[in-house]
Amino acid sequence: MILINGQPTDAVNAMDRGLAYGDGVFRTLRTHAGQPLWWSDHYAKLAADCAALALECPDATLLHAEVRQVAEAGQGIVKIILTRGVGARGYALPIGNACTRIVLSAPLPPHADASSDIMVRWCALRLARQPQLAGVKHLNRLENVLARAEWDDPAVFEGILCDDRGMVVSGVMSNVFWASEGELFTPDLSECGVAGVARARLLRAAARFGIRSHIGRLGPDAILAADEVMICNSVIGVCRVARLEDVIWSPAGWTALLNNALYEDVD
Repeated sequence: MILINGQPTDAVNAMDRGLAYGDGVFRTLRTHAGQPLWWSDHYAKLAADCAALALECPDATLLHAEVRQVAEAGQGIVKIILTRGVGARGYALPIGNACTRIVLSAPLPPHADASSDIMVRWCALRLARQPQLAGVKHLNRLENVLARAEWDDPAVFEGILCDDRGMVVSGVMSNVFWASEGELFTPDLSECGVAGVARARLLRAAARFGIRSHIGRLGPDAILAADEVMICNSVIGVCRVARLEDVIWSPAGWTALLNNALYEDVD
């Protein structure tokens, strides 16, 4: 089911700035029995991303009702897309026009139930650094599209992205964590990359458990020397990286711990 500005339709104006410029933000969240998981986290992140682009964020109650309206009866996915709306040709911001609000549902993708032990690869594409957009889940995801086009081997679950200086940033569709000597590490996303809701929940969980966590700019060698490497997002939860090209890791106990913590309803 698709709702556009609250109405059941699949038609978007061809002059919408989301189509023309990627001028907007989105969220992808998992649902269960018609209810969105981690709704308060997702809405807070949506509001923050809207503020970063000077977009008006929809009312939380209205948006929650629309998410529930489109959600599958069992488990599924709901995607929320907000654009700056319809505007004349040109980059100048339109004055006073309403945002376009799209809420749509889909079945859980096959990768949602992937084994927690996965194989990943390095991507050749390098992410551009743009601090003003860093962390924001904006609609311009062409870098991710091109990175995902680098492989068609079904055995490879995910690709790991670095920035133009060679620092690790994220997966194509996920955030990255690794554990070393009892401490947790994840890349700094202040210059590029998407700061996902699952990533934020895991950092909060680490603080609850007294696990020392580090956010920093680290190169591939830091991952290769880790005791355990994981990826996460709101659809797949936490998956353990068993193999990164020629490097193989045995389980070290972190994936199960963090996956359980991810779903604790304590926030």
